[in-house]
Amino acid sequence: MATRHAFRRLARRMLSNVPESTVYGGPRPQEAAAARRVTVTTLRGKHRRGEPITVVTAYDYPSAVHVDSAGIDVCLVGDSAAMVVHGHDTTLPISLDVMLEHCRAVARGASRPLLVGDLSFGCYESSSTQAVDSAVRVLKEGGMDAIKLEGGAPSRISAAKAIVEAGIAVMGHVGLTPQAISVLGGFRPQGKTVDSAIKVVETALALQEAGCFAVVLECVPAPVAAAATSALKIPTIGIGAGPFCSGQVLVYHDLLGMMQHPHHAKVTPKFCKQFGNVGSVINKALSDYKQEVETRSFPGPSHTPYKITATDVDGFANALQKMGLGEAADAAAAAADNSENDGKPSENS
Repeated sequence: MATRHAFRRLARRMLSNVPESTVYGGPRPQEAAAARRVTVTTLRGKHRRGEPITVVTAYDYPSAVHVDSAGIDVCLVGDSAAMVVHGHDTTLPISLDVMLEHCRAVARGASRPLLVGDLSFGCYESSSTQAVDSAVRVLKEGGMDAIKLEGGAPSRISAAKAIVEAGIAVMGHVGLTPQAISVLGGFRPQGKTVDSAIKVVETALALQEAGCFAVVLECVPAPVAAAATSALKIPTIGIGAGPFCSGQVLVYHDLLGMMQHPHHAKVTPKFCKQFGNVGSVINKALSDYKQEVETRSFPGPSHTPYKITATDVDGFANALQKMGLGEAADAAAAAADNSENDGKPSENS
């Protein structure tokens, strides 16, 4: 048995594209079999049993690793990256090619959650053929398991149906659909009148009929979300839609409280609960780093790990002297002497 385990470890090392020995000391590759992969079937089972579904929107490798480690069910690579990561005022500027870069980064970091990639504005509105082509790219080039598209106009319903018929899982999105702010007149909640509330439910039902496996309900009153959730046979994922949905989604940066600067208020929604105050921690860490660099207390001996022997220092200094680099030779010798003492350079270094 011990021999078998040793062979398996050796095989994993041989198959890995990560060098065994590097100058970096970061996290080791995750065990692929640590947890079972979440699929659309997994979500259907949770919905059938009445178990809430957890979704987090993330855009890069580090956040995907965190989402994976936390056991979140779905990682959504949202076009909100345009605002949260790239600093735009809306989601409209981001392109499909840029979205694919975000998708690939997330796919490298998250091995357990169902991965859903947004179709960005401009890559699926023209025709069902365009929509299918874009969805195929999100799976083949982006490494996603499914796509999400916004809206419930007849053309969007047709696009969703065509993508499903092409063999790709689709998550719908109704209520506040950020890509439609030109029509909506800004980031405005939906479903606040009888007609608008009925439209939310009808649109969600139409997306279900088109074959969507779930529908996001964004910024609608809780009774409207409750009605839609009751009417549908597929999960609803709420964001600013109250507690009666089948699951909830928040943006990674929002829920962690990363956006602490007042300028970020425009992209931090009022419905978001901050489960952490990471932004303040980041600000303090950066300030501490700046101070330690300026006072020359970083890096100290514990963060200067790579050594050269005294004999080699002498040989190095002699070689520098022969090159006519006397000051460089003196600097090397002084650094060697310094590392043997307190490791902190003098003010004149």
